Amino acid sequence: MRKARQTADSEGYVKYSASHIQAPAVETPYWAELNDARTRLHELGLVGINPQGIGFGNVSVRVKGEEFLISGTATGAAPVLSPDEYCLVVSFNIDENSIISSGPIRASSESMTHGAVYRAVPSANCVIHIHSRAIFDGMLRDHYPATPPEAEYGTPEIARAAGACAAAQKSGGGLIVLAGHDEGVIAFGASAGKTFALIEELNNKYGVKANGG
Repeated sequence: MRKARQTADSEGYVKYSASHIQAPAVETPYWAELNDARTRLHELGLVGINPQGIGFGNVSVRVKGEEFLISGTATGAAPVLSPDEYCLVVSFNIDENSIISSGPIRASSESMTHGAVYRAVPSANCVIHIHSRAIFDGMLRDHYPATPPEAEYGTPEIARAAGACAAAQKSGGGLIVLAGHDEGVIAFGASAGKTFALIEELNNKYGVKANGG
């Protein structure tokens, strides 16, 4: 069954329109590596749930074309996810701020930004979104590729900006600091393992334990 809805953040602001088809979990050979990376990120505090009970951070892997598997909404608290806690994004339209997804759970509200990176960098097969005050501040201070401060979380503007930042790096992997999404950082790469390694390097560089937000 397909259900359409508008998805809001914790303050009730509508972020995007989602059409979801309830279906069994999608089987992909890349899931185990992705889920292992997500578990390690949770252990580091780079994905999880903040003191206000709001989840932060998500991971995804390209399945084929522009379809990708992403950790589902409201899964931040779980240290380890099951296949039923991932969702397949079948298509997305940045201009219309809408997605179509399929699976046991609805897609993360940050799916559009993941999709924009996959569209911009055909060789990218994994996108990881973390939250960390220390990493975020350090990347801004050190002038890493950044989206504009006025491009806010969950909007077409931040998705377009992230895609442009990714494309400008001219490689299969890179890092982006989301200046308009406080504490938000994105890494993308050719595999989940390589993308996690980029985050691990950041974590080691800035010596952090993320606090969410």
